[in-house]
Amino acid sequence: MNLQMVDLRGQYQHIKEEIDTAVLQVIDSTAFINGPQVKQFSDNLEQYLGVKHVIPCANGTDALQIALMALGLQPGDEVIVPCFTYVATAEVIALLQLKPVMTEVDPVTFNLTAELFEKAITPRTKAVVPVHLFGQCADMEPILAVARKHNIFVIEDTAQAIGADYTFSDGTVKKAGTMGDIGCTSFFPSKNLGCYGDGGALFTNDSDLFQKIKMIANHGQAVKYHHEVVGVNSRLDTIQAVILDIKLKHLDSYARARNTAAAYYDKALGQLDWISIPARQHNSTHVFHQYTLRLTDPADRDKLKAHLEAQKVPAMVYYPIALHLQQAFKTKAFGPGDFPVSEMLCSQVISLPIHTELTDEQLDFIVNAVLSFKR
Repeated sequence: MNLQMVDLRGQYQHIKEEIDTAVLQVIDSTAFINGPQVKQFSDNLEQYLGVKHVIPCANGTDALQIALMALGLQPGDEVIVPCFTYVATAEVIALLQLKPVMTEVDPVTFNLTAELFEKAITPRTKAVVPVHLFGQCADMEPILAVARKHNIFVIEDTAQAIGADYTFSDGTVKKAGTMGDIGCTSFFPSKNLGCYGDGGALFTNDSDLFQKIKMIANHGQAVKYHHEVVGVNSRLDTIQAVILDIKLKHLDSYARARNTAAAYYDKALGQLDWISIPARQHNSTHVFHQYTLRLTDPADRDKLKAHLEAQKVPAMVYYPIALHLQQAFKTKAFGPGDFPVSEMLCSQVISLPIHTELTDEQLDFIVNAVLSFKR
């Protein structure tokens, strides 16, 4: 059985005719950069997300960097990030000579909480980056309240949760990435909304920030050859835009397919006393970018991974090293044991294949491989 963590070929086959036609039209037009389809995709994504402004860019890391640049932060300003996340979240902070301040995450949802966020605030804190990890939103209502209380910018990293819904206590529902000052996402091919190369985008409801972001992403110019600020060259090419526009129409059905697979795993694995299945945030839907288990005994994690690979079942560890222990971020201030929850998660988590093309036969094969593991 040919199993993959993400079956991009299978997904492509279902939309092949539409994709091929659209790509060939771009090639025929030769409008490879800033073709009209880029604006069309931006408009459609704005409508889907219920956000005023979408600014496409070259990749998700650029999106985070541009967001920080647009907020006018100064070298030495502090930006709070969860310790259990992908490196890009903290990487761009350090790149801009800002100070990444790491904080713990909730051991159940793996996301930043308002309480953990507030504990990390100092007089130099200027921004926080909640990461909607693995496909569901962090609990944004209290996080936003803390941010407002301390006059702190909120940049949502929604690369893994685009399409997820968050429900506020008054019943208001908003999409991941549209609640803070700026939302950032990646369109890396394996993402829930992924292109066939690199791509990313920023979202905001603030028209002034929109103008700044748009200018920064285009060499710091609002008018050609008039460079108001130092910017970057970060854009989504037209071919990627048409691919994303087609896949956007399927995004909700992709989420349903992932949830169906997750429910299959839940039912089969939920009663095992040595595994914790993914928790669901009570006020967020889950789009399952990853289906991530926690093993109660860290010694079992690597053994299970080896066992699954021997059965031809791919499995991945997201993430094996907490940010504060990465060589790039090591300081004398922190060491092993300083972020025990993040370090524990790094030793316990393992992700099973989850994507839009999983069949019951494949799911059954994967589940049986897990159940056959001898501890």
